[in-house]
Amino acid sequence: MAKNDIKTEEEPLEKQLWKAADKLRKNIDAAEYKHIVMGLIFLKYISDAFEGLYHKLQKGEGDYAGADPEDRDEYKAENVFFVPEIARWSYVQARAKQPEIGKDADFAMDAIEKENPSLKGVLPKVYARGNLDPTSLGGLIDLVGNIALGDAKARSADILGHVFEYFLGEFVLSEGKKGGQFYTPRSVVQLLVEMLEPYNGRVFDPCCGSGGMFVHSEKFVAQHQGQVNDISIYGQESNQTTWRLCKMNLAIRSIDSSQVKWNNEGSFLNDTHKDLKADYVIANPPFNDSDWSGDLLRKDGRWKYGVPPTGNANYAWIQHFLYHLSPSGQTGFVLAKGALTSKTSGEGEIRKGLVEARLVDCIVNLPPKLFLNTQIPASLWFLSRDKANGKYRNRTDELLFIDARNMGHLINRRTREFSEEDIQHIAGTYHNWRNPDGEYEDVKGFCNSASIERVKELDYVLTPGRYVGLPDDEDDFDFNERFTQLKNKFEEQLKEEAGLNSQILANLSKIEMEGGNEI
Repeated sequence: MAKNDIKTEEEPLEKQLWKAADKLRKNIDAAEYKHIVMGLIFLKYISDAFEGLYHKLQKGEGDYAGADPEDRDEYKAENVFFVPEIARWSYVQARAKQPEIGKDADFAMDAIEKENPSLKGVLPKVYARGNLDPTSLGGLIDLVGNIALGDAKARSADILGHVFEYFLGEFVLSEGKKGGQFYTPRSVVQLLVEMLEPYNGRVFDPCCGSGGMFVHSEKFVAQHQGQVNDISIYGQESNQTTWRLCKMNLAIRSIDSSQVKWNNEGSFLNDTHKDLKADYVIANPPFNDSDWSGDLLRKDGRWKYGVPPTGNANYAWIQHFLYHLSPSGQTGFVLAKGALTSKTSGEGEIRKGLVEARLVDCIVNLPPKLFLNTQIPASLWFLSRDKANGKYRNRTDELLFIDARNMGHLINRRTREFSEEDIQHIAGTYHNWRNPDGEYEDVKGFCNSASIERVKELDYVLTPGRYVGLPDDEDDFDFNERFTQLKNKFEEQLKEEAGLNSQILANLSKIEMEGGNEI
């Protein structure tokens, strides 16, 4: 027993909390339980922030002299959510052992939304449902209530934000394929952000999921001693449940989410930020999406480099990102690796147009098992509107290829992630290549700076393996294109066999007619 106790004490707080919360889950599906837990963590956060300011107003010292702690405007001025008495954590936790705690928690969420219009329709009201027994809910409330006690209370926002992010990741692992639809793995997000370096300006994600790109952009600025207020975020999400998670994820870090919009039509049919020209676009769109309403958008103004096929949205997403970039803007995004080679339905011509327009800056080949919701191989694309704008060296006629297929480590049998060292190595290679004083050199098997002429010679195929010196058989394999080829070949064979069978039947009929009497 002593050994187990020591092990538990050494575990990080978030892991201890997750194990305890998972025990209380019992027979509740992880997808549903996610909202129960995340809602309580959010309630604890905004209540802590409210009570911290409440006590300052109550003391009435310095700038708070004569202030009324129940005045809503005092909280609005400090960018703190106003929490009515029945929703304050102290009130809810005091009732945690009562049989009506489920209704109390729902009332608390409802009361917060009424007091704070920006949270309208965001918070979960799922606590009075029959499959969540009051004892388990009470235990969960006590568990969340123990976050950031004692000396750590002053840092409760950071701790709760970290726990919120950690729990999101753990729920993805629990939900498997379904969970991956709303969550981009942390190490992939971090790599995108580290490579783009969004220090200031407008950051846009038109398929923002649970908001990880925004959180890490703000983290990046803070970690590099920049001004977090120097960046503003814009987003769009078509799944309302995911949008709610995003709004909570941002609010728990005091990130302004007023320009993160939801509509069920999605970014292609209903572009909420139609006039936005962003400095950075960071995204992880759905891979090979065949149901993107492309047939309704054949003449859309966004398709400057070619009309994307109706059966695959990959090149629609690329051109949507470019449409929203400012004249000196940059974009980094995840895409199915097949888009690097595909020539189906004009995709090869669009890719050629992007290369010829000197937009493609860098391609990174990713290892397998990074994404839970798909086994489709993936890559990172980095595009720049102006590769000679003076901010970095002029690399107009060059592209950087990085092959990171052998990087990362398994955290379980199904899931791989990049280490901090991996992220810094890949990002550092890109920065050394594009910076005027960078010390870049090609490394066989890992990175290569290729000329536009070299890309032309290889027929505008962008798989890094072609350029860095690795065997490219596996790297160039495009499942969708190969499947289409085999399907067409099979259909041709069926037609040939049908024609042959018809001929055989005709011959037999002729023989029967000519020699029937002898038979």
